[in-house]
Amino acid sequence: MSGLLLTGGRGRLGTELRALLLGAVAPGRADLDVTDPASVRAALEHLRPTVVVHAAAYTDVAGAEREPDACWRVNVTGTRHVAEACATIGAVLLHVSTDYVFWGDADPERAARGGYREDDLTGPVRNRYALSKLAAEDEARGAPRHLIVRTSFRPRAWPYPNAFTDVRTSQTYVDELAPDLALVARHAERLVDAGVHVLHVVGPPTTVFELARRRAPDVVPATKAAAGVMLPDDVVLDRSLWLTWKARLEEEA
Repeated sequence: MSGLLLTGGRGRLGTELRALLLGAVAPGRADLDVTDPASVRAALEHLRPTVVVHAAAYTDVAGAEREPDACWRVNVTGTRHVAEACATIGAVLLHVSTDYVFWGDADPERAARGGYREDDLTGPVRNRYALSKLAAEDEARGAPRHLIVRTSFRPRAWPYPNAFTDVRTSQTYVDELAPDLALVARHAERLVDAGVHVLHVVGPPTTVFELARRRAPDVVPATKAAAGVMLPDDVVLDRSLWLTWKARLEEEA
């Protein structure tokens, strides 16, 4: 696909997307360092993409507690630099966000926990990583043509010996998620022109333990108390808007 630039193209999600978005440009850090505004501006002004998929991020939730400045520099300041450059050249910014922008507790006004919709109130947040991603969404809105995609994923293989039974999520595995995100990227301009600026692109509701067992049958059950960082109870996202759009886009293909 011409006209598409991918930040974080060497990361877990970026690697999957590069294989699906043939023709997309994915500069390495030496050519596009999101923490350096001059580097971002020079890359975008030279390449002139029509869509920028901003997948570069600091994603270590526990690590963000130890390195809050590094997390903020990449997730918040980096997103600001990308949004400013997108605004300058008129590109659509497709910003990859997270379900952690929601608090994730039971809401007495809801019939069930979780099920957050795109227009639900975000925050408060439970940890430094979540704070950085919530602030990054505000920075992404600095690009007049923006699309914030909230999602959550794990690597292809479950990476831990245990998994939490008390965290409900709509996470899926990165190889299952990437085709949907690639479809969003291909149609980002259309979605934005249709007034879609936030979209939840996730899997079906599950627990972290149930998700883990799909690819690691011997995983040991655990509780989030073992995480060493505050985690939500339930951050399931409502994906009905995306499923409606997905059916429409696939039918037209």
